[in-house]
Amino acid sequence: MKNVTFTVTVKEANMIFKALSKFPFEEVFELIGKLNEQSNQQLQTPSTQNNHGGEEEGFKLNKPVGKAN
Repeated sequence: MKNVTFTVTVKEANMIFKALSKFPFEEVFELIGKLNEQSNQQLQTPSTQNNHGGEEEGFKLNKPVGKAN
């Protein structure tokens, strides 16, 4: 399968996460996880890449997106 790359601001990325959080959890949890992982990798600085004990920069969901039944 081909990959697609989007370039968005952090604000726009947060809007995407917010919009996805309105969908049923079982439909979007894998996509949210994949986007979250990629965004965190891109936003890491050299100091946070090797800092496994502290808070890392990046996207964090403030509340659970949903709950699988």
